[in-house]
Amino acid sequence: MGDITFSSSKLGTKEYWDSTYKKELTNYQETKDIGEVWFGHNCVSRIVTWLKSNTLVDFTGSILDIGCGNGFLLLELASQGYKDLKGIDYSEDAINLAKSIAKDEKHDIKYEVVDVLTPHLSPSNHYDVCLDKGTFDAISLSPSETEVKKEIYVQNVHSFLKVGGIFILASCNWTEDEVKEQFKKGFLLLERIPTPTFTFGGVQGNRETILVLQKT
Repeated sequence: MGDITFSSSKLGTKEYWDSTYKKELTNYQETKDIGEVWFGHNCVSRIVTWLKSNTLVDFTGSILDIGCGNGFLLLELASQGYKDLKGIDYSEDAINLAKSIAKDEKHDIKYEVVDVLTPHLSPSNHYDVCLDKGTFDAISLSPSETEVKKEIYVQNVHSFLKVGGIFILASCNWTEDEVKEQFKKGFLLLERIPTPTFTFGGVQGNRETILVLQKT
């Protein structure tokens, strides 16, 4: 895998996310505020819209959200009629929060505490679609063994998917070419989901990149 690195950040540590979701779980229990929607509602809408408009995936397809956090993306999919939904996260409080929200919203979504950075992780199921809204970004900010963790992540995502399965990755750190390099083993880029652009210093860029890859 290409050696592309970023400065480390607390966002790349499990301690940060455990602390964050412990607070958000307590807050939800007191106020019913679901907390931050990572990447925002517009990013979620773009992913959901693409899935609904694409013939590669139907409403009965199995969908796994990797690093699901509070489960907002899965809640949106459930509200649109998708049935076979599961979220995993390495933070137990994130999973407890997601379970509580889904129960209150009366959606049947499965959640499980799983560390996607466990080497050679054996999935309990193989999925038609895997989703990542910021998880690979967080891994890329890890303060230690970043390249090893990225390699494990790519291998595990590949093992989660059925042959021909779809992987949708949303990132604010990685460009399209960089993602293609990171996922060149076992994945083919199918499509880039349009996102807003900005211009700075005469150069145009995107605030986020959302790519659709397919397991080969």
